[in-house]
Amino acid sequence: MSDSIPPLPDEHHRCPSCPLHYASLSTADATAMIAAMPADAAAAVAAVDPATLRVRPEPGTWSVIEYLCHLRDVAVTTTVRLHRARTEDRPALEPMLNDLRARRFRYADADPQATLAELGRLVGGVADEIARISADDWARTVTRLPGEERTVRWLVRHAAHECRHHLADIARVGRGSHRRGPS
Repeated sequence: MSDSIPPLPDEHHRCPSCPLHYASLSTADATAMIAAMPADAAAAVAAVDPATLRVRPEPGTWSVIEYLCHLRDVAVTTTVRLHRARTEDRPALEPMLNDLRARRFRYADADPQATLAELGRLVGGVADEIARISADDWARTVTRLPGEERTVRWLVRHAAHECRHHLADIARVGRGSHRRGPS
């Protein structure tokens, strides 16, 4: 695994494996996907044999619990990014450093039920922040790496994509199919 920072998908990203298309996803539908994440994650984790929750099927692929912790961190990061986008002028965002978080915060040792409970609370924070977005705020922008400028609309769509994509990863890893690594 690498600590290099991958580029963000663009504003019109079409995921080849989900296949979610950002441009055709309304902010209302994206918000609903985010709101459904805790229940969807609980169902996905419940469908996995508890003995395999912490098993990485291969070195470059996270375990179910690591994907679940990542979803929790997506909720935290999205809330902070939305707040900054709404209250600052074109803020430069910190990258999530996904693999570093997984190692340093010992995702593999996390308690699944506690993580699901955290996810439920944290998604409430995302919803609160989305509710504060005014009509004029949707086009506000943030930056991250040079040349990466993204809108508030993109932040919400991207969070919805993370939900869908990593819930599918949980299901795939949980049933023993592992063609993709962390993204």
